[in-house]
Amino acid sequence: MPTKTDSTVDCSEKMNERKTETKEFVEQLRGQWKSLWSERINDKVRAEDISNKTYDSLRVEQGTIIHATRDFKPLNFKEILEQHKVENPDRYIQPDVNQGGWNKFVKTEIIPLKSQTKKRQRTYVPEKKTGQQPKKGGRGWLHIE
Repeated sequence: MPTKTDSTVDCSEKMNERKTETKEFVEQLRGQWKSLWSERINDKVRAEDISNKTYDSLRVEQGTIIHATRDFKPLNFKEILEQHKVENPDRYIQPDVNQGGWNKFVKTEIIPLKSQTKKRQRTYVPEKKTGQQPKKGGRGWLHIE
């Protein structure tokens, strides 16, 4: 019966440590990314957003334009992760809305199931209850005698 040697156990422990370290590092970067976008200065005259602080890990200095309306390449979180040499940066980023993601999954997989229940609801015809006997023979308020 094969047993795990110390080298395989050490290797798996090192891989787990490296994964947790990269996850913590990405979370730290994501926190700075969120604060960068929440604490930006909005210049309405020039129609651009400017960073309020210096973010060394994001490689953004104070006063750098982070978003503009014309002829501007916006910051990309995936490129920042690639600069820091994070393995498989796509794993830490949500997919593009146009390509798909959770919203597309919900629209394509879950909502059609709900439409089936609506079809069942529409086809169901409840029993018609007999109401009270109509007053004055059901002739209404214009009754001629």
